[in-house]
Amino acid sequence: MDDSGSYAVSAEFYDLLQAETDRRLAERRFTGAAGRARYAIVDVGAGTGIVTEVLLRASSVPVHAVEPAPAMRAALLSRLAHLGADQRARVTVHPDPLAQAGLAAVADVAVASNVIASLDPATRRAVWKAISTALVPGGLLLFDPPPAGLPDGCESVARLGPVRVGPDLYSADVTRRPDCGIVRTVFTYRVERDGDVLRQVREAFDLWPTPPEQLAEELHAVGLHLVQAPSADLMAARCAAE
Repeated sequence: MDDSGSYAVSAEFYDLLQAETDRRLAERRFTGAAGRARYAIVDVGAGTGIVTEVLLRASSVPVHAVEPAPAMRAALLSRLAHLGADQRARVTVHPDPLAQAGLAAVADVAVASNVIASLDPATRRAVWKAISTALVPGGLLLFDPPPAGLPDGCESVARLGPVRVGPDLYSADVTRRPDCGIVRTVFTYRVERDGDVLRQVREAFDLWPTPPEQLAEELHAVGLHLVQAPSADLMAARCAAE
């Protein structure tokens, strides 16, 4: 089974294989900025809500969790159901893409974790514009950048798991390869019992390589200007001050 980029396959496995690693990464990347937020935070592409939860715990302001994919949004709402009522009261879940969410000058922090690389150029530019619109003057955007170029060939990226659930072992192999100017990333998920493969399913995601100087130009065009990021694996931009 190969469902191209809808998360219909990956949603089942995502938290089991990636949640703890993603949580630690989000805490390192976003806790400081979230703690300094004074208006609100926008979580662009909230996924299963791992980053959303980190932002809620680190801040005292409203959080806008934007997640258009139904499979991931179901996991996001399940995660929110287990939070305290005070935290749930501060989060708004937006089921439409950010450009359709109607957020204007509401937040002083926006984060886009594991999102920008998966956007085609036209969609990426629309997202920059929507983020600029959502931020107040001086607001900060944090995001992990897409790859600057294509891999040389097919390569192994990661091995996730295995994680045991009862008698079964869940795991995933992640590979990527160049494909007509984009990077094709394939997650192959397996469920094994007593050495036998019970299930094997795949989901592929396309990534659009973009050099940093092009990102800077696109951001500048919508009033976002690169600044020093809090960690080497992030990029940061600020909305122009009035």
